[in-house]
Amino acid sequence: MSLTSTDYKFRFKDSLLGAQMLFVAFGALVLVPLLTGLNANVALFTAGAGTLVFQAVTRGKVPVFLASSFAFIAPIIYGVQQWGVPGTMCGLVAAGLLYVVLSGLIRVFGSDILHRILPPVVTGPVIMVIGLVLAPVAIHMASGRTGDGSAWLVPETTAYIIAGVALVVTIVISLLAKGFFKLIPILCGISAGYATSLILDLTGFAAATQAAFDPGILQNWTAPALISMQKVAEAPWFAMPDFTLPVWNLEAILFIVPVAIAPAIEHFGDVLAISGITGKDYLEDPGIKNTLLGDGIATSLAGFLGGPPNTTYSEVSGAVALTRAFNPAIMTWASITAILLAFVGKLGGFLNTIPVPVMGGIMVLLFGAIAVIGISTLTKAGTDLMEPRNLAIVAIILVFGIGGMNIDLALVKLGGIGLAGVVGVLLNLVLPGNNKGKELVK
Repeated sequence: MSLTSTDYKFRFKDSLLGAQMLFVAFGALVLVPLLTGLNANVALFTAGAGTLVFQAVTRGKVPVFLASSFAFIAPIIYGVQQWGVPGTMCGLVAAGLLYVVLSGLIRVFGSDILHRILPPVVTGPVIMVIGLVLAPVAIHMASGRTGDGSAWLVPETTAYIIAGVALVVTIVISLLAKGFFKLIPILCGISAGYATSLILDLTGFAAATQAAFDPGILQNWTAPALISMQKVAEAPWFAMPDFTLPVWNLEAILFIVPVAIAPAIEHFGDVLAISGITGKDYLEDPGIKNTLLGDGIATSLAGFLGGPPNTTYSEVSGAVALTRAFNPAIMTWASITAILLAFVGKLGGFLNTIPVPVMGGIMVLLFGAIAVIGISTLTKAGTDLMEPRNLAIVAIILVFGIGGMNIDLALVKLGGIGLAGVVGVLLNLVLPGNNKGKELVK
């Protein structure tokens, strides 16, 4: 069958729309690897490959783009510090397999099984913990320090200016922008922070504040210039992404897998949202069991290659609503574009030049927003937090998670967010007065 000029015209148009969809997702997509120490080019590749896998599983019926999940930022940061990238990837592969297991349960028992096991009284506080445990990291980076606060990278006054610009621009764009720009507040904030860093470098402001900085805390000073293009110059134009294979680590699995509980439930909301935009019921066709399966396989694939877990992107769904581009094939072009960009070595080099305070400014809003989503999950479900059963579950999840509770089980140590998620699920199952699914995800 031959292609007409009209066919080529439509394909060219779809490819441009696909590139635009990737541009919408780009800021958030690369933010996760930049915050967690993973490779941004690998994240681009796994986002594109994961979306293609999702389309194969769902038979190309759902116009969504899968990319880096914010819900896993905290466990990845902790995991990389404790077990390195390969060990952390083992936990992320297992997290994707949890989605596959949940998909199987839905096939057998129906979607209500998840609402009974994982009601908002469990998922809400777990989401809150994910955001709140990262608060110190955001403040350290916004202040010009490393994520753990062990070393200064940028003078504090300079860092506050850069982080403030990135934060304010992100907020203003999200509140006041119209049309396309409203879909890319994170990308706009990063761009504004980067531009501010360039200006401060060119005017010598950073060097001046460094001279006035307390010498006592400058002993670990490593970057007198805010932005250095040395990494860009050294990076090749085209290179294979730095894939990292997982290494077996049971501790990482038990720590990270419970974190997948919250985004698995949020998957329902994402599918409902795109269904409302397009006017098609994707919960029925291809079915939530297949969309969750596709998301899980995509997440495990990302873990096998050294990338962050995938999730459906609300920014891209917003772009679909704005452009009325409902053809799922457009996401195929977005995926292909992401995979091609993953092989551009200088792109990764450039992304690594973004100063720490820029990321810190975005993180202040981002991690707080994650916590707010958890609160919203509880309030939308109408959860009575003063009811003794609910109070006990939420209180213990929050204190265990934020307080960093750890339990040593001889063979493995379970703690933090992972322990909070496991305890929340168990309490919901054993405490009397379970509503058996009455609190459904809205």
